[in-house]
Amino acid sequence: MAAEPVWSVDPRTGKPREQVAVEATAEEVDQAVRAAQATHEALADRVLRAAFLRTAADLLDASGEHVVEAADAETALGPVRLTGELARTTAQLRAFADVVEDGSFLDVRIDRPDPGAIPPRPDLRRWKIPLGVVAVYAASNFPLAFSVPGGDTASALAAGCPVVVKAHPDHPATSELCASLLRRAAAKAGLPEDVVVLVHGFDAGLELVRHPLVAAAGFTGSIRGGRALFDAAVARPVPIPFHGELGSLNPVVVTEAAAAERAEEIGAGLAGSMTLGAGQFCTKPGLVLAPRGADGDRFLDALTAAVSETEPAVMLDHRMRDAFVAGVAERAALAGVHTPVTPGAGGAHTVSAGVLAVDAAALSGDGHRLLLEECFGPVTVVARYSTREEVTAVLGLLPGNLTAGLHIAEDDETAAPLLAELTPLAGRVLVNGWPTGVAVAPAQHHGGPYPATTSTSTSVGATAIERWLRPVAYQSTPGHLLPPELRDGNPLGVPRR
Repeated sequence: MAAEPVWSVDPRTGKPREQVAVEATAEEVDQAVRAAQATHEALADRVLRAAFLRTAADLLDASGEHVVEAADAETALGPVRLTGELARTTAQLRAFADVVEDGSFLDVRIDRPDPGAIPPRPDLRRWKIPLGVVAVYAASNFPLAFSVPGGDTASALAAGCPVVVKAHPDHPATSELCASLLRRAAAKAGLPEDVVVLVHGFDAGLELVRHPLVAAAGFTGSIRGGRALFDAAVARPVPIPFHGELGSLNPVVVTEAAAAERAEEIGAGLAGSMTLGAGQFCTKPGLVLAPRGADGDRFLDALTAAVSETEPAVMLDHRMRDAFVAGVAERAALAGVHTPVTPGAGGAHTVSAGVLAVDAAALSGDGHRLLLEECFGPVTVVARYSTREEVTAVLGLLPGNLTAGLHIAEDDETAAPLLAELTPLAGRVLVNGWPTGVAVAPAQHHGGPYPATTSTSTSVGATAIERWLRPVAYQSTPGHLLPPELRDGNPLGVPRR
């Protein structure tokens, strides 16, 4: 059977641009994984790892014009957005280089022997080691920061794990370009190029997660696709960790006091957040609980006005566009749903942003549960509540989320109990802010209860490296046999407890 071609497609027209590659066969996936596995000893050198990550960032910056041009041609996200995303991506690579050099991620813990303890304690020295080859599944909506050179790749390499990336079909040319830059960076830093290997194809993605030498996987995408890969990962003869980011509604509660204080400001802020990037952010606020009454009306009017001024946008591909158009039509047809701004098709290749409004009490009915599911694209649902109990009832219906937001006024008596209700729902809780935009910082957490993610880990921030490590303790081991990081005198100067 002939290999299936991989085409780069222009989402602005739906027409193929060029053939970029061919889909990998099972044999080629096996070769890719084995080639990556063969580099693990070279990656053990932390000095080389840090140099590699910084070199990768430098090469991406130096090729920035070409990278942005390639990504825009395949995603229609625009040069401004993509230039910012590239800066985020290279900053992330450099941040992980700092993490590698610091050494705290090794979590070194040393307990001296104490024969008088009950029970007696031997000499114990614990640290963390890399798992092995990591499979990374690129995301559609972030062709750089969550794809080939993105956070999963950067954190896995920082941990000392070679990476095999399954390119996303929406931006194969961008993936090839970025992979070539990472491989060049590896060679310049003195590492084998195969510390990063790229494959294409749906079947290749399944072969990858099932390969016996793949030790863990990172995924960003849909619930359906992520769950299928997760199930395959845990059904293996030797199950592996699967860190998947699958979907999120990102609920927001606007208190009565906040609406009274700044209804127009909150409405305009929501419009900017839910239409950012054509509503294709995983952190888009998709459900907003707002009060009934005059203040809530002012909020909805401001939101309506701002969304009405939004120009039609191109989505990442026509399949997503068609799913959005069908999804908002199905939601708008539900009883009691109003459309202050009607979302849907903006043209043959575009979509128009919109707002759906409904009584909060209606969401408890089985026929309206669809409104509590993520709709990928520029739409949000505003649920109007009359009582505090209605807010609690809606929040009790929600699955796990990446984020949850709360807009309050100064000295708002409802703030503390609402914050307590939102905290179990999400991995990041925001007060008086909007969730689109995830800072790359040591204290960041980008994850949440299922189905937001399949694990309790974060995919953004310094602690994302922890996903690709496992602890090992050495007991009563002679010093010359220990890794240098665990020896007496701390010859490498790593932080230790």
